[in-house]
Amino acid sequence: MRPFPLFSSLRLLLIGLHLVSAALQAGLLFPLAGSAVRQRLKRAWSRRLLALLGIRIEAAGGGLDRIENGLLVCNHVSFIDIFVLNTLLPSGFVAKSDIAQWPLIGWLSRRNDTVFIERGSRKAAHDTRRHMQVALDAGTRLVVFPEGTTTAGDRLLPFHAALFQSAIDAAVPLYALALSYHGADGLRSAAPAYIDDISLLACLTTVLEARGLTARVALAASFAPPLADRRHLAHRAHQAVAAALAHAERRATSP
Repeated sequence: MRPFPLFSSLRLLLIGLHLVSAALQAGLLFPLAGSAVRQRLKRAWSRRLLALLGIRIEAAGGGLDRIENGLLVCNHVSFIDIFVLNTLLPSGFVAKSDIAQWPLIGWLSRRNDTVFIERGSRKAAHDTRRHMQVALDAGTRLVVFPEGTTTAGDRLLPFHAALFQSAIDAAVPLYALALSYHGADGLRSAAPAYIDDISLLACLTTVLEARGLTARVALAASFAPPLADRRHLAHRAHQAVAAALAHAERRATSP
């Protein structure tokens, strides 16, 4: 690995300390706090982390402030997506079970209203859907990344329809969000992309070197209950997110 500038090394140290602080808050304060306090804590330390990473947030198009509860589906670029969305809409997340083993971030996830997806069997899929429905029935705002993996932000993968069933069963609204990252020049940036074999440290390093990043979040579509069947719902949500991402791309490249 090439030598890393002292200033960036110090920022990485501050990020590590901030994650430790957030983990302590999640472990010590979350069990004692009500929902409103937990949301404020999530928003505060997510906003602080993005500030340390040099990422500003833009809520494009309006409508996000009217989302109170329900299932949110969003395209997926990076683990940073979680902190972007928590800054705007503090939520619980549906995540792959291996994330629970990550240092610090796994600790945070396990204590942050996360529903973990166990893969490999029909029973695991049923359990995931049941846990999601329980969370939604309790009024938790829940986020899922229905592509099932991350991309560089240059394409939108098909949405897994099974992840939409819990919103139908719980009879809650569903919101489709489009998330994109842009450099200081306004063009789409792949710097935050957590793909292939890139390590967590390498991803953070790339973000710190990018400078002037903006995370742009737009409400692409909303669906009120009673909801359509899950395949139709997934298709409509996918179309809406694809259109919103294309709009963000045109906006970035227009003179």
